Amino acid sequence: MILLTGATGNIGRELVHALAVQDVEFRIFVRDPRRAEGLPERARRVVGDLDDPNTYAALDGVDRLFLLVPGIGIDHTRDMVAAARAARIGRIVLLSSYNVMGDPIPAMGRWHHERETIVRAAGIPYTILRPGGLMTNALEWAPVIRAGGVVDDPTGPGRYAPVDPADIAAVAAMTLTENGHDGKEYYLTGDETFTIAEQIAVIAAAIGRDIDVREAATPEQAVASRYPHGAPPALAAAILEGFTLMRQDTTGFRTDTIERLLGRRPRNFTDWCARNIDAFRTDQAVYNS
Repeated sequence: MILLTGATGNIGRELVHALAVQDVEFRIFVRDPRRAEGLPERARRVVGDLDDPNTYAALDGVDRLFLLVPGIGIDHTRDMVAAARAARIGRIVLLSSYNVMGDPIPAMGRWHHERETIVRAAGIPYTILRPGGLMTNALEWAPVIRAGGVVDDPTGPGRYAPVDPADIAAVAAMTLTENGHDGKEYYLTGDETFTIAEQIAVIAAAIGRDIDVREAATPEQAVASRYPHGAPPALAAAILEGFTLMRQDTTGFRTDTIERLLGRRPRNFTDWCARNIDAFRTDQAVYNS
């Protein structure tokens, strides 16, 4: 039995679909079952809240845990891993971030590093997934694009290799259901690098009209390009540091991990845009990430 946290997010939804077509039993840990609407019925809903360890009884009878926790804290990880030890879980697959790279580790990676440390210290077999930037992050630009506005670019010449959440989910499903991944740390990226302006050009081609791009002129504009509704101060500072580092990387970090594990190339951004085109050209942010 597998338990998934974060099952209603971009990666989690893809993982639910990936497991639903396999001969495995799994549960999804959800705070609000309504957010799980549209997910396969094979995914047994278990109501719980990472803020409430009293609901961690969802781990009873589970032998594998996919651990995806929100925010920048470590309490959820610490509490869930302690409960996993008590429940004698046999494997944890942790969703971390490629931001743990670096010496010193940038702020955006420090809480992920702390979460990894907690998992390693638990004495439970583990696999750590470290994805780069997600293709679905482009959806943050969708309201501006639909309104015909200008997209703020905080990274200029910086390049990165966005990864489709479906590919992360495919790797997660593999590490949850197959042997041979204990103690492994997998960096997951796409195999094409882009600047922000190049990504916007792909979206523009998909919707058939030009989209204006300008350099973010202030820190506030830079943060809003990723979090349009604002971010807590610690997260905002980490985002700005991350943008500075990304601007300096004009090559773009990428790996062949997805191809090695799955035996195929990662999904590309052009295809992702085609599948999610309605998010950018209509007034309804309907997408299939």
